[in-house]
Amino acid sequence: MMTKKMKALVCRECGKEYPTEAIHVCELCFGPLEVKYNYEEIKASISRESIEAGPNSLWRYKDLLPVEGEGTIGIYAGMTPLVRAKNLGAFLGIDQLYIKNDCVNHPTLSFKDRVVAIALTRAREMGYETAACASTGNLANSVAAHAAQAGMQCYVFIPGDLEAAKVLGNLIYRPKVIEIEGNYDDVNRLCSEIAGERRWAFVNVNIRPYYAEGSKTLAFETVEQLGWQAPDQVVVPMASGSLLTKIWKGLNEFKKVGLLDEVKTKINGAQAEGCSPISTAFKEGRDFFKPVKPHTIAKSLAIGNPADGYYALKTAYESGGAMDAVTDDEVVEGIQLLAQTEGIFAETAGGVTIGVLRKLVKQGHIKKNDVTVAYITGNGLKTQEAVVDAVGRPIRIPPSLSKFDQTFGTQGES
Repeated sequence: MMTKKMKALVCRECGKEYPTEAIHVCELCFGPLEVKYNYEEIKASISRESIEAGPNSLWRYKDLLPVEGEGTIGIYAGMTPLVRAKNLGAFLGIDQLYIKNDCVNHPTLSFKDRVVAIALTRAREMGYETAACASTGNLANSVAAHAAQAGMQCYVFIPGDLEAAKVLGNLIYRPKVIEIEGNYDDVNRLCSEIAGERRWAFVNVNIRPYYAEGSKTLAFETVEQLGWQAPDQVVVPMASGSLLTKIWKGLNEFKKVGLLDEVKTKINGAQAEGCSPISTAFKEGRDFFKPVKPHTIAKSLAIGNPADGYYALKTAYESGGAMDAVTDDEVVEGIQLLAQTEGIFAETAGGVTIGVLRKLVKQGHIKKNDVTVAYITGNGLKTQEAVVDAVGRPIRIPPSLSKFDQTFGTQGES
């Protein structure tokens, strides 16, 4: 079905157009499909004022999102804080650092609440009754929660080595949780096969063109929260690479419809060394990546064969950005640094972002006066195992004032 706002699905490789249905791969060249919009139509109806008058959620940007009607699922997702990170900025040596904090997104504390809100709203419009996904953790949590709210049947497929909090964060909503003996790439292959056999809305398979568009709302919110200006630099964690490419798309869409005068943002990507196919390709000057077998504590980024890796590389080159990777020890250091300077407890993906941000500043790629936004995409309560051995233990004393004074040397202080 064609709509006024959505012109078609279009192949990112050969340009062939398809109806806006539940398809995600070009039948001619097997390239991925994405939503093509009627920007002239949208430009006539959207303005800064109309957005500001909208709901306090990502649905304030519905004119640029791939749904036909109103947002019906995930109506409180988005509009997370953009935190001016003065303490962390001073530590790193940059003056205008911001943290886009999706640690507190609704309802499952990660940026995946954005993409799932869009995906399942669109799936409902197309008549689907069952939601499903392949996930490294956060996406499964979000699909399970949103499916429960929407009254949909739900199946989530995860690798067998996920963090305990993320597994529990699925089970509480009573979906069917299927653990696969293997890594995410094994999970994704199985889900692609099942999606071909059953009429289920696999958000990151047959519904992927719509699902991916939800990531743009991080760019939209950043621009609005910066007073309708694009940042000079952003640092984005990479798993499939989709988030990075959609932030770039979102910035440029705002320019196309007249909400931004210019976009000079450098789009920088961050990975963990134990799963860094995209950043490794960038540092070696290649426009293609080599799949790897993941081995990192940053499990939410552990996709060894990233679907949007090529497009992430293209985005970095096109925008003048950079990419780098950090060790697992540096991931933990990044989590601690953000917590101890800004009071934000991020999951391992956040440690990756902060670790790479630190490297890019040291390398001189990010300058002292650059308006810089680091995207923190998930909550640290989900990956406590990563830092439990690094933070120490409580100081245990009996309920005695003299013992307290003896322990802390506070006797006589006022």
